[in-house]
Amino acid sequence: MNATLVAVLAFFAYLLAYFVYGRRLARRILGFEPDRPTPAHVKQDGVDYVPSNRLVLFGHHFATIAGLGPILGPAIAVIWGWVPALLWVLFGSIFMGAVHDLTALYISLRNEGRSIGTVTDQLLGARGRVLFLLLIFFLLALAMGAFAHVIAVLFSGAFYPEAVFPVWALIVIALAIGALVYRLRANLTVATLVGVALMLLATWHGTGHPVTRLPLLGAVELNHWVWILMAYALVASVLPVWLLLQPRDYLNSFQLYLGMGLLFLGLFAARPDIVAPAVNRLPADLPPLFPFLFITIACGAISGFHSLVSSGTTAKQLASERDSLFVTYGAMLTESLLAVLAILACTAGFASRAEWHAHYASWAGAEGMGPKLQAFVQGGANLCATLGLDPTLAAVFIAVVVVGFAMTTLDSGTRLLRYNLEELGHGFAPLGLLTRNRYAAGLLAVLAIGYFAVAKVGGKPAGITLWALFGITNQLLGALGFLVMTLWFYKAGRPFLFLLLPMVFMMAITLVALPYSLWKFLLADPVSWPLLITGLAILVLDLWLIVEAFLSLRRLSEARRSRLAAPAA
Repeated sequence: MNATLVAVLAFFAYLLAYFVYGRRLARRILGFEPDRPTPAHVKQDGVDYVPSNRLVLFGHHFATIAGLGPILGPAIAVIWGWVPALLWVLFGSIFMGAVHDLTALYISLRNEGRSIGTVTDQLLGARGRVLFLLLIFFLLALAMGAFAHVIAVLFSGAFYPEAVFPVWALIVIALAIGALVYRLRANLTVATLVGVALMLLATWHGTGHPVTRLPLLGAVELNHWVWILMAYALVASVLPVWLLLQPRDYLNSFQLYLGMGLLFLGLFAARPDIVAPAVNRLPADLPPLFPFLFITIACGAISGFHSLVSSGTTAKQLASERDSLFVTYGAMLTESLLAVLAILACTAGFASRAEWHAHYASWAGAEGMGPKLQAFVQGGANLCATLGLDPTLAAVFIAVVVVGFAMTTLDSGTRLLRYNLEELGHGFAPLGLLTRNRYAAGLLAVLAIGYFAVAKVGGKPAGITLWALFGITNQLLGALGFLVMTLWFYKAGRPFLFLLLPMVFMMAITLVALPYSLWKFLLADPVSWPLLITGLAILVLDLWLIVEAFLSLRRLSEARRSRLAAPAA
């Protein structure tokens, strides 16, 4: 199969989905109201609630939800074959992922910009709300701790020290652009062109200047980078969103647009065939395709983390409900297109099928972070080289894109964890005294992330050890997000089948994957106790929330029957 043809067909499939299914959802089923004041206007505070230009907000939302997910997941999932990976990315994003993100935004807008976790108190009661927020806390702290460790590894000499200067230079550029646009009222187009030009110049400079030493520290060790990243995440989580987070994500998104454009042009120039098998069963240690393909590919198809972004930072910056479809449904489809390009880079970027099989010889070998990133970076660089670009520069640029997007997830994730702690504090007086102050809440968030990034479990950072549970927990959060959305629409007496069916599917894959993984942890030699105990706790929490949902459904059904019976009486 020709990779260029696959890319073109996927692109038009996303266009069709956006203008047909997406518009129908936004206009007829959800019913966004362009003239309705949004929380960004009603609660405007210049820190978290800031009405924003739709293009800037799209860049922020896209950069936040993308991160490493749409690259790493597909880069490993192609081990089952390119066809199942491609089909899940396409149909999962159109009918589940984009619907999930758009609906989470809608519900948040109807609840004063509150997160999907806090909205549960209307549906599952105070106990269900706390359980849901605790699950979100664990997911965010674990994921951001692992991301901090991963970014530190990527900055190290063994991977991409050439990416250090461009990534940190972008932070300075973003601060300047944020101040120019919001304080000096500079023209957005001019500011964007200047920012992107400086960003590309920094990338070019980084190619020949890898950073392995820093003033005062000398040779930079892994833990140095972790603590530097923690300090950055703390600052980013409390600064006004217009000063750093928003312009940084906005400018960073242009890196990815350019990277995706180069990959597309590389496909047209090389017109490579996909060398990977359509369906692959060769590795003896390969887990079953169902449910683990749907767990491995998260952000490229559907991710529970996205509901936190839609109902967290994005809902607080949306200037008009008219922009909702473009910002969330559109960004999710764009991210899914990136996942398609990652699949093609990892299946058509190799010289032969034998070379592909050598790279994906076993699940244990391909599962690691290094092989996944190397497959994408090298495959992408090979495609870019067909355009006449220097292979080294192309590899560094793609590496900068990868590391830069990991950073956007880290800073936005820390801010979301700060929101989570503030929301949890509303139910606990001692915690509430601390989290009323955003600086204290931000510090608590960073301490939680720092634990998973630094504390050792089984000789590895806790976040890396427990990362085996992240995919399942993330998709479980997606299933629970759909559960809350379904109950919300059921309570409102509105159509909910478009949410119920994805919820059932997502709940099925997680409730199969989690017990299967727990059994594997138990059979491991030695027994993986941290994973086993944490996984059991997550399973109990999940089942508890399902019970709370059934109790809520019964209460809602009884209330509905009472309302229907009242006129007759």
